[in-house]
Amino acid sequence: MRTLTEGPHPWAAGVVAVAGRGPVIAVAEATGWAVRYSSYDPETDTGVELPPAARVPVAVDTPFDLASLTKLFTSVAAVQQIERGTLGIDARIGAYLPEFTGVAEHGVTVRQLLTHTSGLRPELPLYDCPDAAARRDMLRAEAPSAEPGRYLYSDLNMILLQFVLERITGRGLDTLIADGITRPLGMTATRFGPCPGAAATEDQRRPWAKADRGMLRGVVHDENAWALGGVAGHAGLFSTAPDLAVFCRTLLAGGGYGPARILGPDFVELLLTAPGLGFAVDQPWFMGELAGRGAAGHTGFTGTSLVLDPATDTYLILLANTVHPIRRPPANAPRANLATHLSRAVRDA
Repeated sequence: MRTLTEGPHPWAAGVVAVAGRGPVIAVAEATGWAVRYSSYDPETDTGVELPPAARVPVAVDTPFDLASLTKLFTSVAAVQQIERGTLGIDARIGAYLPEFTGVAEHGVTVRQLLTHTSGLRPELPLYDCPDAAARRDMLRAEAPSAEPGRYLYSDLNMILLQFVLERITGRGLDTLIADGITRPLGMTATRFGPCPGAAATEDQRRPWAKADRGMLRGVVHDENAWALGGVAGHAGLFSTAPDLAVFCRTLLAGGGYGPARILGPDFVELLLTAPGLGFAVDQPWFMGELAGRGAAGHTGFTGTSLVLDPATDTYLILLANTVHPIRRPPANAPRANLATHLSRAVRDA
């Protein structure tokens, strides 16, 4: 794993990998730096390294910006409401948010948001809006750009789902996730930012980024989540690998962990069974050889990923700051390779 953090253009400044089977954590390793650079130099296309004494080494319990792994928590929060009968999986979004005319007029449903089949485009430039009212107006007017029913991955699905959840419960998404997931499971390191001790992400500046915010650490990397105040359905959570191991263990065990239960087994199966609700299923591009027998998981733009393999009761968590000091084209081979190593280790065992 050390090779992932070495050289002038490493895959990531720092990497944490945790793998487990059943109740046992088999691998927990960390390498590299939570903070390695002070800035990015576009003229040399290299990071400006901090003096060795000023760098921060990564540890197994270092918090990372989860990016789109946040979607998994939003999905669980939604399925909790489905289990309670307060949210209909095939209900139209217009029934809950009639003022969101763009999706209401096209009959977009909760299931379509959870499966990325709403037809909504990948994102909107909410970060360019002058205020919250303008952001809300943009989202209300947004209509599907493709025919609903066809897969098109979109952050807007989970942002709208957040608004639905907040409307039907009267509580913020941060409270729903804390009260319904992280607090019952004892996941004390998982929360929306700010998170001062987190691994650094990007020297966020135009033209390569969508906002001029400088070197980020402990505040959400995603520009739209930042524009929404740091709490968003698609991004914004910070967590550690040990906390995520509890989350994985809970889902693989049918929704319970110790004395806590966050979902019933039938509803966990609904989350994880193809096509998956929020979770992607059998995607070899990041699951490697774990894919093909019902593995479920997700990736995050900052360098995070999570894979559950119900067939063998195993999971793999990879946390990395691949965007430190700057975002680069995705390179998913390390994710797939580690998943393949885990698959072969389980097979050989």
